[in-house]
Amino acid sequence: SKSPSPRQNTPVRYFIMKSSNLQNIDISQQKGIWSTTPSNEQKLNGAFWESSMVYLIFSVQGSGCFQGFARMGSAIGCEKSQDWGSAGFGGVFKVDWIRKESIPFQFAQHLLNPWNDSKKVQ
Repeated sequence: SKSPSPRQNTPVRYFIMKSSNLQNIDISQQKGIWSTTPSNEQKLNGAFWESSMVYLIFSVQGSGCFQGFARMGSAIGCEKSQDWGSAGFGGVFKVDWIRKESIPFQFAQHLLNPWNDSKKVQ
C-alpha cells in the first residue's frame, strides 16, 4: 500500500497514545479519527511529514493493556471534533486502524524504549 507521507525513504515512527477512557478508543475505531492534546500536535505532525509511516499504539490509562494500533492517515488539522466533548483536545486527524484488540502489557514486556531510559513500553 502507498504511504500517505511524502517521505518514502525515511524511518518509520511509533507513538504510544494514552487515552483517559475506552470510549475515546471506541469512537476512534468507529470513525477512523483521533485527536490529541495541542502539546502533542507538533511532534505528531513533524513525524507525519518527515517519516515514511507513523504508527500509533493505543492504551487506556490504568487498563494494563494496549487496545490496538493504527497508522496515522493525515496530518493534524485545525478542525476540532465534538465527539470528545470539551476535553482540551486539538485538531482531528485520520487514523487507519490495523488491529483492534486488547493486548496485555505482559506480552510486550520484552520491548524497551531506548529514548526513555530503556523503560518497558506500556
